Order: sequence, then C-alpha cells, then structure tokens
Amino acid sequence: MNKELTHLRVNGEEREIAITPNRLLLDALREDLGLTGSKRGCDDSSCGCCAVLIDGTPMLSCVALAASYEGREITTVEGLGGPGELDPVQEGYAEMGGAQCGYCTPGFMIATKALLDRNPDPTMDEIREALSGNLCRCTGYMQIYESVKYAIEKLRAKSATQAPATR
Repeated sequence: MNKELTHLRVNGEEREIAITPNRLLLDALREDLGLTGSKRGCDDSSCGCCAVLIDGTPMLSCVALAASYEGREITTVEGLGGPGELDPVQEGYAEMGGAQCGYCTPGFMIATKALLDRNPDPTMDEIREALSGNLCRCTGYMQIYESVKYAIEKLRAKSATQAPATR
C-alpha cells in the first residue's frame, strides 16, 4: 500500500508524516511521531490506554485511522502541560498516587482533562462516569479518584487567583 503525506496538528504543532491510509492514529503517534504516552492495551477500544483528545473530546486512537484526523487538534498526554510545567491533572496523578504501574495513566489523564474542561466541578458520580471507559488493574481506583479531586482543587485555586478583583 502506498504512503501518502498527512498533516496532523498534534499538541499545538503541525506535523507532516508519510503514512498508509490504514495507519492507526496510535501507531502514527507512537512510531512516526515518537509520542509514546498513549499506550497499546487491548486493540479493541475496551481499555482506554490509548486515549487522546481530538478537538477536546476523548477518542481511542487504537481504532482511529490517522488520516481521518487531518486538520483536527490532537492532544496527547505529553501535550497537557505547558513547556516545563505540569497540567493540574498531571500534577494530581503524581501527587496522589493515581498511578501504580502507570500503563493506564495516560488514558485516565486524558479522560480527566476532558471532564474538567467541560465541567470544572463534577460530582463523584460524574467523575466515575467520565472515567468508566478506562480500566486499571493496579490501583483499585481510589487513588485515581483522589487524583481527580486534587486536580479540581488546583484548578479552583488557580481560577481564584486569576479572577479579576471585585469592588
């Protein structure tokens, strides 16, 4: 099968790669672009390890064709924080032990980021629902939920310091 030039916008940067039309987004990210944060877990969209944000919505890259996302904003776990800084979601997982083996963590972080971007103050049920497409074999989920709560508090504090003063 012939390769075609494809332009992907990944983590805010335009990237050009030559890929076959049947190249999975996960493989393009990991093998062609060297972004290995997203993991290959199940290859059938049941574990969430490969999740990335497409225009802010979590998608499973193990069942998505890379060429289908030309012109869309793709964000991997590597792109969550700014240069030299962690996103509050990443910080939460690090501080609260949301990762044990760490294999599932990028997918959980992506799902958490998408949730908090659309709802900065979710209930526990909303957190559980948002993370329900991700599987973890190590943590028992409690540290993951604590990581999300930590990120919520960090974002709340950041928002309070950025709010304009009222008179």
